[in-house]
Formats: sequence, C-alpha cells, structure tokens
Amino acid sequence: LARSLNTGISKTIGLILPSISDSFYAHIAHQIESEAEKEGYSLMIASSNSEIERENAMIRLFRSKQVDGIAPTKISKREISRLVESRYPVLLFDRYFPEMRVNYVIINNEESSYKLVRHLIDKGFRKIAIITTNPHLLTMDMRREGYANALSDAHIRINPDLYGEVTYVNYQENIYSTMDRIFSAVPDVDAFFFTTHILAIEALRYFYDRGINDGNWGLACMHEDSLFRVLAPKMNIAHFPIEEIGSNAVRILLNQIRQSNDPEAGEYVPESKVLPCRMEFRDQ
Repeated sequence: LARSLNTGISKTIGLILPSISDSFYAHIAHQIESEAEKEGYSLMIASSNSEIERENAMIRLFRSKQVDGIAPTKISKREISRLVESRYPVLLFDRYFPEMRVNYVIINNEESSYKLVRHLIDKGFRKIAIITTNPHLLTMDMRREGYANALSDAHIRINPDLYGEVTYVNYQENIYSTMDRIFSAVPDVDAFFFTTHILAIEALRYFYDRGINDGNWGLACMHEDSLFRVLAPKMNIAHFPIEEIGSNAVRILLNQIRQSNDPEAGEYVPESKVLPCRMEFRDQ
C-alpha cells in the first residue's frame, strides 16, 4: 500500500463475483488470475452473494486498498457510475450497461439463445418453456429475446404460461413453485430452455423430487455444468468461452490501467468485446 501511494501502481486487480462456489465464476476467476499473473499482477477476490449493497461496499473497499482496476460482475450501477466518472479503470463481464462508457466483455447472449431454441424447434418440439431470472439485467433480457425470436421465426405462438421467471433470492425454493405452475398450466410441455446453468441444476432437482422422469423432453441451457453429463446427458449447451473471457478481460483492463498512469495519454476510449459461444447439440 505504501509503494502504491508513491508510485500510483499496486499491481493488483479487484474481482467481485456473485458467488465463489459457482463453478462458472470459479473458472472465470482462475482464468483471470492466470492471465493477470502473466503480466505481473495479483488478484484480490470478493464475493457479493448477489447483494447490491454488499457489492457496492466491496467496490469501495477495493478502492481504499488502492487496487489498480476493478472487475465487478453484478448490478452495482451506482458505484460503477462513480468509477466511470472518476476515470477509475473498470471492466464488466457477463453484464453491461449500454448507456455507460465502460469496458465490458460479454457473450453473444441473444444469438446463442436463439440457436439453442431453434435447435429444439427443428427437433420437433413446440411447447418450449423458458426458465429465467433477473429480467432487469440486459444480458438476461437478451437471452429471453433469443428465445422469443426463435419461436416467432418458426411461427410458434409465444405462450405466457410457458414463461418461468425465478427470483434469484431463494431461487432453490422459488423454482419449485415456478415449475409447478408451468406443469399445471401446460401439462404437455415438451421442452425446457434454461437461461443459466444454476436454474437447470435446480430444475433437475425438482424433476427428481417430484418423481418426474421423461426422457423425451428437449433440454437446452446457457453454459455447462459437469452434472449434466450424468443427470441430463441430452442437454444441449451453449458453452461460454471462459479462456477468452479471462484473457480479454485482463487485456482490456490493463490497457486502461496503463493509460490512466500515462500523463501523455489522451482520453480513454472504452473497449467492448462480444464473444461467441460454442454450441454443442447432444440430442442428435
């Protein structure tokens, strides 16, 4: 800290994750740490538990620790705005705000969702439910749009009874009521599209607890979990490019850090990166 006060550089990056127990974010953290170490940087990691105020506090804490840049992943729009206004190096991944001039790295949410749902349609499924969460997040809204566009292009009516929105808080319990409602309204639902792997895992738990076993369903999910290979081997997947997310996140953030410490550098122009998912259709 003393050295950073003299030089303005601490050679550390602050990473804020919704949950360190989530395999996706754990893999992202590992990749970012590996990429940062190549550049002589170390990583400080905090978990927000998907709580806005906690993430805001973590951002303020990292600033007080003189980290050179911050990469939050959730929805702290207020604190992110303050970082941007003060020209503090910041990068968002898996989230972004189009009205902000801020670095971000995301996947092609709408296109990947479209491809998954279109695959289910091409396999003959017509009553496809979507299980999603956090509709206020633009990335989740884009996944919903991909679902809706795939149905529309196939001239399939969008049935609101097949829309399942699970609140993120206590989602393990809330998904049960959501799934019960869908099965009650549309007993012959024939496919499920999950906008996150966490929701898919909880849905599989729901099927087991309810004694539901229908191997003829169509299944599709944004991102993979190792459990799928055993519990849902026919789950179609949009694989997130974790290595590319990590490498691009570090590259972009370090570019801004270096420019912010260069007195001769001009105004920083934020960089954005939209990465394609690798599609894997396992029900062939």
